[in-house]
Amino acid sequence: MVSKNQIKLINSLQQKKYRKIHQLFIAEGKKVIQELIDANFSLEHLFVTKENLFDKKFQTEFISESELKKISALTTANDCLAVFKIKTTSSKLGSSDLELALDNIKDPGNMGTIIRLCDWFGISKIVCTEETVDIYNPKVVQATMGSLARVEVVYTNLTDYLKTTDLDIFGTFMEGENIYKSELPPKGIIVMGNEANGISKEIENLVTQKISIPRFGSLQQTESLNVATATAIILSEFKRMQ
Repeated sequence: MVSKNQIKLINSLQQKKYRKIHQLFIAEGKKVIQELIDANFSLEHLFVTKENLFDKKFQTEFISESELKKISALTTANDCLAVFKIKTTSSKLGSSDLELALDNIKDPGNMGTIIRLCDWFGISKIVCTEETVDIYNPKVVQATMGSLARVEVVYTNLTDYLKTTDLDIFGTFMEGENIYKSELPPKGIIVMGNEANGISKEIENLVTQKISIPRFGSLQQTESLNVATATAIILSEFKRMQ
């Protein structure tokens, strides 16, 4: 049984303010939860509606489906929900490898998908503006499908960070050079911009090479690509050239 205080706490974790206060976040679904456990995230509570979902060494709390719905952040509740401690990171910024930078990404689904893409393409670190959506947002955690455990995400003043790097900075713009005709190095920073406004002017001024994904449709009326879709194409091209 879930107590009223537990319900209140878990529901509050859907908001960034309370995740920061309590230093906790929620994850749902066996795959996501198991990936986080395997990555040594500290498990605080594990609620399940079915037996034998997890190793018996983990203390589980059996609850009903109706109780799970009360604490789930999903439209359709899964069969398990876990509360984890947020990891404290002391990562040093700076890299000699290929890196992704996110300029004010707002949509949790996009953020989660981008983290999963970085996991797929071997990008170990993402650097974000402080205004970018929180990676512990339940929708972000869900969309990563466990990749959150393998990709480090750092929030910082992105403008200041880019000013200090010696790496080439690639920005995605409609008027940029055709990525399929560009020589892409194995090292650099790729900047992806906000869903509605693209890359901010301040960061645009720091970009050393503008690139674009060309439109092949005959009407040429599509204004832009979804940022997660564009990220997939761009990462694929950079990795293909290596």
